[in-house]
Amino acid sequence: MQLIHKGIALDREDRRTIWRIVLPSLVELVFTQLFAMVDTIMLGQTDISAVAIAAVGLTNNPVNLVNGVLTALHIGTTAAVAWAVGAGNENAARSITRTALTLSLILGTFASAVLYFPAGQLVTFMGAQEDTYLYAKEYLEIVALGMLPAMVGFACTASLRGIGLTRLPMAYNLAGNLFNVIGNYALIYGRLGMPELGVAGAAISTTISRYVACTLALLVLFRGHSKLRLHIREDFRLRKEWLKRIFGVGVTSGLEQLIMQIGFIMFARTVSGLGTVIFAAHQIGLSVNGLTWMPGQAFGVAATTLVGQNMGAGNPEKAKSFVRVIWRYSVLVALLIAAIFLLFSQYIVLAYTNDPEVARLASTVLKIIAFGMPGIATQLPIASALRGAGDSRFPLYASAIGIWVFRVLVAPLFVYTFGWGLNGAWYTIALDQTTRAVVVYLRFRTDKWMHIKSKLAG
Repeated sequence: MQLIHKGIALDREDRRTIWRIVLPSLVELVFTQLFAMVDTIMLGQTDISAVAIAAVGLTNNPVNLVNGVLTALHIGTTAAVAWAVGAGNENAARSITRTALTLSLILGTFASAVLYFPAGQLVTFMGAQEDTYLYAKEYLEIVALGMLPAMVGFACTASLRGIGLTRLPMAYNLAGNLFNVIGNYALIYGRLGMPELGVAGAAISTTISRYVACTLALLVLFRGHSKLRLHIREDFRLRKEWLKRIFGVGVTSGLEQLIMQIGFIMFARTVSGLGTVIFAAHQIGLSVNGLTWMPGQAFGVAATTLVGQNMGAGNPEKAKSFVRVIWRYSVLVALLIAAIFLLFSQYIVLAYTNDPEVARLASTVLKIIAFGMPGIATQLPIASALRGAGDSRFPLYASAIGIWVFRVLVAPLFVYTFGWGLNGAWYTIALDQTTRAVVVYLRFRTDKWMHIKSKLAG
């Protein structure tokens, strides 16, 4: 049986290739998000449930701003490595990886500094109330110390994904996240001989787990048997030719993340004005919503890798066929998740909180999320495919329009002027995702991305 799109056939082996990349990535991303959700769930069972959840939520946007902008450069790493492999140049792929690791050391140090020193000012800007300020500040300061290993780990993962190897990143990231869950249990509640540290305990556990995952990732690259195996005595300088390729995609993706995260911060400030209880419900919605992104992101990893490899091999029509099939798989999975949210939202939120008002508000949010699922399932893999081809401008345009029109400009109208409160905020999220999906899909349909002169080609 073959899937045929405009004369290009994907046989069983092609489809197996898709799932060989998607499934380990999906397992890794889903479990990573589930473990992150455990942080929120565990804090939600403390005596200061709403305050703890809100405090951690206040730190998410500053962390995601720095994290998103800098790790976006690793999108360029995945694409550059994929192109090199597609062109049959494994030496170039290893050299790109070495440059990416060196760059990550610099970026990680910078990320830690810009979050740690102004931590108090950042959480105040995010709208911290008197009851959340000290918890949020302490959490952010501790988490900032884990940015260096996080950046290095991202570089390792990006390079391995570029050669189509996703099982090993799945393994070491799951190990790090499992450590985080155990650490949360011990340090939040004071179990296993550890002190009871509450919110600070969650931060300490998160930071240590990042060092664990980073160490395992480096062992994979330096002691493993992949095509990217490195040696400590090799040249780890920032090589200009590889930086140009990484930044060729990564800078635009970084700018996209900057635009998105600033928009998210402004959006969070809009919602935080509704009060601690409502903001806690909002954070539960964001936590669960993060899970809805995981299938789209996993299919996006496959799209970036397979488009990059096929474009590097001079086969754009095959790249296009892969994207069409990946997109359809992504939408089918998204519809299944949407059905679960519509049917079981009230039960899902009870895992997070013992506050009935928070649970009621969050349950409605999950139902709104369900209607945004097709947009998420479309925009993530198609935008990733465009980046894999070196066409990163339209994902930028899509994000800018979706975020700044709906989450920045429309959200205050829905929330305050129309009086829709938290529901109004989440209506704008659904509209944002749908708009982004339309923009990148229309670009994909033009086929112009197949014929651009990519900086990834050197």
